[in-house]
Amino acid sequence: MTTAMSTATSPRLKHVQCLDGRGLHRMAYWEWGDAHNPRVLVCVHGLSRQGRDFNTLAQDLAGTYRVVCPDVVGRGQSDWLADPQGYAIPSYVADMVTLLARLDAEVVDWVGTSMGGLIGLGLASLPGSPLRRLVLNDVGPSIQWAALQRIGTYLGQPARWRTLDEAADAMAAVSQGFGPHTREQWLALSAPQVKPDGDGLRPHYDPAIAVPFRALTPDMAAAGEAFLWQCWDRVACPVLLLRGADSDLLSAQTAEQMCGRGPRTQLHSFAGVGHAPTLVQPEQRQVVRDFLLSP
Repeated sequence: MTTAMSTATSPRLKHVQCLDGRGLHRMAYWEWGDAHNPRVLVCVHGLSRQGRDFNTLAQDLAGTYRVVCPDVVGRGQSDWLADPQGYAIPSYVADMVTLLARLDAEVVDWVGTSMGGLIGLGLASLPGSPLRRLVLNDVGPSIQWAALQRIGTYLGQPARWRTLDEAADAMAAVSQGFGPHTREQWLALSAPQVKPDGDGLRPHYDPAIAVPFRALTPDMAAAGEAFLWQCWDRVACPVLLLRGADSDLLSAQTAEQMCGRGPRTQLHSFAGVGHAPTLVQPEQRQVVRDFLLSP
């Protein structure tokens, strides 16, 4: 497909209007490949990340799919919400339903890292869900409380850097779980994570995404976990569950439980990686590609 080949190295930035408790907000999404391709892959990022995290994977698959990588509201090129309580999984699922309507896709494959996986899980559990295949990247119904506490130490904290190299070093310090990357790979992951701020740079997300996150208590987390297991048991499509072998968020025990109940699930672990695999390394991308494109 000529269009897919011509757009394999750079995405198109688009927006869709979504409803929230205070009115409307715009959600940005990056689109790769043939815009008329009925075969659609949606890739959704983690808590404080943005859609350009999937640049490398999208380039791999743009000849086969129309690849769509949203910036979840409050991140990247998307609007910030007036009410921080809207930064929650049910609201994100609603935004994705709106996005899928815009894409006019009857069937969708989904790759979700961490928070993006929970959004995909919520969508896949709905009656009549359009998801054909689901890739959950280092996330499941049970999330380790210690990992949430670790993330809370840096999420939404004031930060400002003079250069991209300085920002990349700071982000690397809190992202050891991403595993080894070359300097070039890490700079490519870091550049979309910052935005200009005078003569420096600051994080490319709304610090208020931390407000509902910090309000989470162990009791609330336990109630959410019970609900997510119910969602898991309702998923009907095949699932590829990826886990960083050193992950502090998705335990080996939870991964085993997921394989023993609910949808038909393949589990693949990556050695030397924690939370979460970036799907930049060739061996990680190959596992995803094999699952998505298998008969």
